[in-house]
Amino acid sequence: MAPSKKKHASSQPCIIPGGFTELSLQFSSDSAAQHKLYVKEHKVRAQKSSHRPLDRTLFVLNIPPYCSEGVVKELFSQFGCVQSVELRDHPGSFQDSGPKLSRFFKPVAKQGFRVGYVVFENSSSLKAAKSHPHDVSLVVCTEQRPVKTGVQKWIQQYTESFINPDKLQQIVDSFMEGYDKRKEEEAERQRKEAEQQQEDEEGWVKVTRGSKGTKGRPHSEAANERTLQKEMRKKKRKELLNFYTWQHRNTQKEHIADLRKKFEEDKQRIALLRAQRKFKPY
Repeated sequence: MAPSKKKHASSQPCIIPGGFTELSLQFSSDSAAQHKLYVKEHKVRAQKSSHRPLDRTLFVLNIPPYCSEGVVKELFSQFGCVQSVELRDHPGSFQDSGPKLSRFFKPVAKQGFRVGYVVFENSSSLKAAKSHPHDVSLVVCTEQRPVKTGVQKWIQQYTESFINPDKLQQIVDSFMEGYDKRKEEEAERQRKEAEQQQEDEEGWVKVTRGSKGTKGRPHSEAANERTLQKEMRKKKRKELLNFYTWQHRNTQKEHIADLRKKFEEDKQRIALLRAQRKFKPY
């Protein structure tokens, strides 16, 4: 039975510290036990996402396990049209990366209390939900919206775990089509990168094989000119650096002398630390 307008007028919303509004929740109309939901307007400055508009998103805490996204949507539809509902194990940013997978290819969701993001179509619905009186409970299970629990829920989950082979084949084909499309796009990107000029340390042009069916294209005159200029610069550096054999030999001797000097300094430093009992090799 719907509450009277007089009761709505006399009742006030219950606001707790932190800016949350307390909403009462009952599993059924004849249930004596009540559950508490805590709602608050979603406000995150660093997050700018169209999936959670700041002026139309309601942040909900302490959602019980028997409330699915459909149930939550029906509960808050009395305040206005609900655009979307998102349930998560803990608060966090919106994640929509990667291909959309079927529920048969996803790990089993944890059964516990969750948080939710309810997006309304109008901002007035959000205000109506926050001003809902705390002594008027939201009913989860009704005749129009039955919610199964206990053994009935387990039987339903067991029955839904089986899938029609034709439907499964359709899901697999759809996923593989998307996978093949992504692979073709990646191969096309790699082919375009391979067509560009790539040189190794010696100035040689790397010839890479593209995807099947592609033909190699000759390098342009500008690419050949860049290769020639780079080769000339490398050759010039080699002529100026260690031109004579004795120069190269002296450079190696100086390097070895520096290493020996550093080694002796390290030995003295370690001996000093040992004398001060501060040397800890491990």
